[in-house]
Amino acid sequence: MVECDDTTTRYAILSHRWGAEVNYEEMIRLMKMEDEEREGVKQRHGYQKIIKSCEQAAKDGYEWLWVDTCCIDKRSSAELSEAINSMYRWYQNARVCYAYLNDVGESIFPSREDYKKFSGSSGWPEWFVRGWTLQELIAPKEVKFFNKDWVHIGNKRQLEPTLERITGIPRGVLRNGLAGKRLISVAQIMSWAAQRKTTREEDRAYSLMGLFGVNMPMLYGEGKKAFQRLQLEIIRISSDQSIFAW
Repeated sequence: MVECDDTTTRYAILSHRWGAEVNYEEMIRLMKMEDEEREGVKQRHGYQKIIKSCEQAAKDGYEWLWVDTCCIDKRSSAELSEAINSMYRWYQNARVCYAYLNDVGESIFPSREDYKKFSGSSGWPEWFVRGWTLQELIAPKEVKFFNKDWVHIGNKRQLEPTLERITGIPRGVLRNGLAGKRLISVAQIMSWAAQRKTTREEDRAYSLMGLFGVNMPMLYGEGKKAFQRLQLEIIRISSDQSIFAW
């Protein structure tokens, strides 16, 4: 395994909705597996997603790609905590983020709500209602969107009007990130996340740390207390009274 400095390395990064994924341990053991086990791993949608994103990165001239499912050793609580606390920065420093929309079959980005096709995600692709993808949309300078067959269907700059309509995030933030965060209230950032979902309750808080520029230790199992800790950390570094609306 090779560790790279995210501030000096040119790399691409993947943003996606988790499904049947391949984890760090499996990737490390892949070539040592028995043929049947290895083929089983390779048949997973998550493995094909890694391969396709690697191919796209190579096509775009990048030697390195970071994928959360297989680049974090989640067996180590220290490594997991470091990764979650560094996640916003890693997406911010990536040269490009590939946003994979696994429920979009068309070769164009959806232009209006479709409750029949996206019934479980407010009429838009599911990627837009997941908690972690909020920072993954805001932090990178460039985001390229791909459909389920890895057809490029637009980038963040081209799609700004539609993305603003879907997420409520102002175009200036989509374009420049939170560089001018003083103009954005805590309550406004919280509102962008209000309808988003996470598999683990604690991740509702952990997925927002980078957006607010705070760090905290991970304590999976603490439930709603994670959000309370997040609020306290925000209060500690900010005088923005709008946080009390949440």
